[in-house]
Amino acid sequence: MARTPSHMVPLGTPAPDFKLLDVVSGKWLQLKELPAAIGTVVMFICNHCPFVRYIQPELVRLSKEYIAKGIRFLAISANDAQQYPEDGPAHMREVAIELDYTFPYLYDESQETAHAYQAACTPDFFIYDQSLQLVYRGQLDDARPGNDQPLNGKDVRAALNALLDGQPVSPLQKPSVGCNIKWKMETVK
Repeated sequence: MARTPSHMVPLGTPAPDFKLLDVVSGKWLQLKELPAAIGTVVMFICNHCPFVRYIQPELVRLSKEYIAKGIRFLAISANDAQQYPEDGPAHMREVAIELDYTFPYLYDESQETAHAYQAACTPDFFIYDQSLQLVYRGQLDDARPGNDQPLNGKDVRAALNALLDGQPVSPLQKPSVGCNIKWKMETVK
């Protein structure tokens, strides 16, 4: 289990647009064509990573709670499915249905979206305001497999609550830590 930190992309960076396949609905979703939302959470996750598996119950709780409040959630898997078949679209769909993901689970086969977001690990969280400007990037909370910290999503919750309250999101943000994204050899940059 390689521990890789997320890149701390500059706050205020606009969300890169993308058009990716939602493995559950079979529809292609393009960020700029989605209806406006109070905020948008873009999560880079996958199926096999122990860090992601550990936080899945909180991802489900958090998304259900905040989608009802007008926050959009989008999960993206960009891992090389040739090397990691468990992270391919068919298995992604199974996991999304089994865990009752209430958000689209998108497959970034080309890995171009992960590169555009400067995603480094799974999980990696990016939160954008209504104008799709970055207001948060980093960890869900301090919980990691085996560290006895509570799994409560406190860092993402604090950012989302600030957005909902019309307040600035604190710039004091910690990088996420997880497994590195499994890049295809030809896309390593």
